[in-house]
Amino acid sequence: MRGPHNIWRLIRTGATMERTGAMGVVLEAMEAPRALRIVARTLVWPVQWLGDKGDPNLPPATRALTALGPAYIKFGQILSTRPDVVGPELAQQLRVLQDKLPPFDVDTAKKVIAEELGAPVDQLYSEFSEPVAAASIAQVHRARVDATGQEVAVKVLRPGIERAFRKDIDAFYFAAGFIEAFSPASRRLRPRDVVEHFEGVVMGELDLRLESAAASEFAANTKNDTGFFVPTTHWDLSGRRVMTMDWAEGAPLGDNDAIDAAGHDRRVLGERVLQLFLSHALRDGYFHADMHQGNLKVGANGDVQAFDFGIMGRIDEYTRRVYAEILFGFIRRDYRRVAEVHFEAGYVPADRDIDEFARALRAVGEPIFGMDASRISMGKLLSYLFEVTEQFGMETRTELILLQRTMVVVEGVARSLDEHINIWEVAHPVVEAYVRENVGPRAFARDLAKTARVLARFGPKLPQMAEQVLVRQSADPVEPPRASRLSAVIWFALGAGLTALASVLAQTL
Repeated sequence: MRGPHNIWRLIRTGATMERTGAMGVVLEAMEAPRALRIVARTLVWPVQWLGDKGDPNLPPATRALTALGPAYIKFGQILSTRPDVVGPELAQQLRVLQDKLPPFDVDTAKKVIAEELGAPVDQLYSEFSEPVAAASIAQVHRARVDATGQEVAVKVLRPGIERAFRKDIDAFYFAAGFIEAFSPASRRLRPRDVVEHFEGVVMGELDLRLESAAASEFAANTKNDTGFFVPTTHWDLSGRRVMTMDWAEGAPLGDNDAIDAAGHDRRVLGERVLQLFLSHALRDGYFHADMHQGNLKVGANGDVQAFDFGIMGRIDEYTRRVYAEILFGFIRRDYRRVAEVHFEAGYVPADRDIDEFARALRAVGEPIFGMDASRISMGKLLSYLFEVTEQFGMETRTELILLQRTMVVVEGVARSLDEHINIWEVAHPVVEAYVRENVGPRAFARDLAKTARVLARFGPKLPQMAEQVLVRQSADPVEPPRASRLSAVIWFALGAGLTALASVLAQTL
């Protein structure tokens, strides 16, 4: 599939951007260099007639992305939360991509539900509405469960969406290969790995059974979070192409007028969204990875309500600790420690100069402090970070791609609520609490206890394992038998000691 035929897809992408007028709008909004604008427009102008016209009732950028397909729409959804990158006007236009796309007809939705759940819609729901929201992958209907009368939201996949996504992702793979072949400097960013990661995330979103499971796990993790709410999933009314959850009434988090009319404090909401995301990522290692305004509401009681759990992120405990230390180091302006963490984690090659790296990090972090957050250009900041990472040989880490992307999205949501929000000040208490609890002597003691518990399960086998080591090493002519016996005894004593220590630590921690 990933052959030269994808050249046609890429040509049509550029042609559609030019024909709809999006090319100039996007390049101008992102402050692209004048030379780049001239080259791009010159290349695509002669073939613009090959592009799709799109819906003339939509603004240029939205018109182009909707015409290009679901993968491009997803990209536009991310940009809609970053007015500091694409400008407030373009960001406002792109918000249409979140939940206001043209729906498919209700009869088609009912057919999908009947095929998936094995019964007509009239037997499953006492009420079933026209679509109330439509996004790139699915649309939502408001309904009422026949048995209990509970009001619910029914999510239904778009027909043929799997095939459409595979076609777009196929073109992305071809583009990534093309970039790696003709731009050696880009190889450290591993474009193919980035596309592969994106493919895994998106294809998981196309099975609503996985989303139901994700919603259930996320609700269990966050049930005690003040000011946060996850609707309950109805498993008996959910399947691969259909998902049913409790309906939650509230004002869309992207509608500031509605939020103000309901009497909510947008500054508090902005801080809450950012702090909740950090808590979920650091505390649980499991976070909502698609937290744009279309997937968030605020209830009458002020709770932030989350929806659409098709894209979730997971990071292991070690990575969470590294990430927290890096954030905390920036917050405390301890750039030497941030540099040390990068080297300890292997993010930067060991042969690089740590002091020079710390100085480069200071140049990145210092502009953040002592100024109004609204004056910070994240575009320029990210541009400088790219130069720094290239200079010190850092590679893109695919396990952090989703975390980094979501952090960008969440920051954009928070700033849409309060343009003066300072992400470092808001993040400080959450990150500090995590570091205090999970980095240091107390965390080391807990890690040791976990290790001892694992060894304790092998307690009955320790004598046999020690004997096997003795026999194996005694047969090795390189190592004298006495040394073999000594090493085995030490190994056995260590295991026994840790086993005994496990019970003590388990009682004290």
